[in-house]
Amino acid sequence: MDGDELIERALSTDFEGWDFSVLSGRLTEGDPDWDYETSAAEAVATAEAVLDMGTGGGEFLARLLPAPGRVTATESYPPNVPVARRRLEPLGVEVVATDADRDDVLPFEDARFDLVLNRHESFDAREVARILRPGGVFLTQQVGGGDLSELNAALGGPANPYGDWNLDAAAGLVAEAGLTVTTRREAFPPGRFTDVGAVVLYLRMAPWQIDGWDPAAHRDRLSALHDRMTADGGLAVRHHRFLVVARKPD
Repeated sequence: MDGDELIERALSTDFEGWDFSVLSGRLTEGDPDWDYETSAAEAVATAEAVLDMGTGGGEFLARLLPAPGRVTATESYPPNVPVARRRLEPLGVEVVATDADRDDVLPFEDARFDLVLNRHESFDAREVARILRPGGVFLTQQVGGGDLSELNAALGGPANPYGDWNLDAAAGLVAEAGLTVTTRREAFPPGRFTDVGAVVLYLRMAPWQIDGWDPAAHRDRLSALHDRMTADGGLAVRHHRFLVVARKPD
């Protein structure tokens, strides 16, 4: 399949939520030396009141259910909210729409949750501390600012605007909010885009990766990248992930 066909197919591919399965086999990612899903499942199994921040379409949270306690999820990207509700409400989860520009305001009373999960969602550490019960746990895996920097370079785009977001920055904010950090891990697992269509589809799903990116206006860059990927067998990249676990003092 030539580059133009790959690009056009990627531009017309339907997807919903944060279901990256449409990229299965076309964007690979090595595993960090921790398992967030297992840690989250173990925590949910003993929690009385759980919040999943930034649930997307509810794909990840649904894998952790059923749960013995009350489960709530937030989502700030409007197209994802009905997707999450269709998936999660039949499982007993309340899905709350939030404002993407106001992560410093969570619409919950103080000390409501004993577990707050956050997988790849922005957060205000002070708000997380406020809604946690004494003894409650905050478990988050974040995408670091160095994620897929090779992709930005290959397309001649600006660097990721969140380049300073890393383990030290996040753990520092969590500690400043009064939580005790118990676990901190960071990894840069290798990955690969197999074709230029996968690149276009990924940038449609995560447009914040390259600020101002427009596939129509930069078609020449995509064509050049297609030629490079054909010659090299894809585009090698590095993912950037980090894990923070923290506890609110009793």
